[in-house]
Amino acid sequence: MVTDILAPTDSTVSSAGQSSQQTDSMLDHWRELPISQQPTWQDSSVYSASVKELSTLPPLVFAGEVDVLRSRLAAAAQGKAFLLQGGDCAETFEGATADRISARVRTILQMAVVLTYGASLPVIKMGRMAGQFAKPRSSNDETREGVTLPAYRGDMVNGYDFTPESRGHDASRMVKAYHTSASTLNLIRAFTQGGFADLRLVHHWNKGFTANPAHSRYESLAREIDRAVRFMDACGADFEALKRVEFFASHEALLLDYERALTRTDSRTGLPYDTSAHFLWIGERTRDIDSAHIDFLSRVRNPIGVKLGPGTSPDDALALIDKLDPNREPGRLTFITRMGAGNIREKLPKLVQKVTDSGAQVLWVSDPMHGNTVTSPNGYKTRNFDDVMDEVRGFFEVHNSLGTFPGGLHVEMTGDDVAECLGGADPVDQEAFLERYESVCDPRLNHMQSLEMAFLVAGALSKR
Repeated sequence: MVTDILAPTDSTVSSAGQSSQQTDSMLDHWRELPISQQPTWQDSSVYSASVKELSTLPPLVFAGEVDVLRSRLAAAAQGKAFLLQGGDCAETFEGATADRISARVRTILQMAVVLTYGASLPVIKMGRMAGQFAKPRSSNDETREGVTLPAYRGDMVNGYDFTPESRGHDASRMVKAYHTSASTLNLIRAFTQGGFADLRLVHHWNKGFTANPAHSRYESLAREIDRAVRFMDACGADFEALKRVEFFASHEALLLDYERALTRTDSRTGLPYDTSAHFLWIGERTRDIDSAHIDFLSRVRNPIGVKLGPGTSPDDALALIDKLDPNREPGRLTFITRMGAGNIREKLPKLVQKVTDSGAQVLWVSDPMHGNTVTSPNGYKTRNFDDVMDEVRGFFEVHNSLGTFPGGLHVEMTGDDVAECLGGADPVDQEAFLERYESVCDPRLNHMQSLEMAFLVAGALSKR
């Protein structure tokens, strides 16, 4: 996962320096454009000091790593790999413990093994981790029992406790988010490079999943994977190499003050990279073509994702391609569709067809979570597992009918035994919410539901 930024050669210093100056002068153009979902920092001196400090801190990821990811995503866009992107809806500082981080990484690795077998393709493993500390909100304020305070916008902005002190927008939290992300990435690198990701170990964990009678219908696929692993072992496969995996970090690029402060010029090329994460995405609420978010992310070299809801028109999609991927570079742009189970089969085909006809080569990924949020009878924000899986099935059906490639999954999930989404083979009911609902924002699939999704999707992939 670690690839250092290379030093420039003498022959490239001059041109890279000129390119850097020209690019840097435009990196702040977003400040002149309409912008939404931004904090109102309560202390300007704290804001200035925080941005200054972030601008001098080391990069969280390196340009070379970002380039590797772009090449992996290019393969996925061409139907030669599959993207699995998963993690918390909103990370918290308190939740950045070794146990919780390892549980999340472990679950993603388990899902990836199953998907790799089903797809017979490499699976790109990416976490919504080490930076997912800010969330867009439908309202600026929240009212409880007649008291109105600013809405919780993620730990990078304010606290979850419903007090004036906690809910104030504190820019020093951006610095804490940086340091928490750095420690998270450090642990992820240790896990994915130090034997924790050994294929045989991950497969052994999945055996525990299928041992549950509720998951017995997945046992045949698990047995097939077991035979494949034993066959590889008997053939003398290099399991030393299979003890390590690539793992990439991603988050929604919501707070542009934070993203801009962590943008660095690559010494090899003189081009800007947002070093807060390998992959950044623009949300449904901030993807207006003339907005600050689109402008800023159009100027960095990272692979970029855009969330597309049911109101997205084919012309919207083409305009986003022209702005974010004018050179039509495979691996540069990912469209993450979040239509809802009731819309996916009707709304998605026109988008995919129009984009395909244009000649653009984007990566299509399904986010089956955000379009399927409901309120349970006992008042909890939740999602039905059946609705989530129906959207995934619809996503595959559309691409199969058009002859295009369903290139990935984007899932809000956790490695913990929470109860936030209803259903699954070992079903969660609303009464379980009373004791095991832990999310501070959106409901997540728990460990078992996440693995069940992987087995179901593997079955769909194996039929292609």
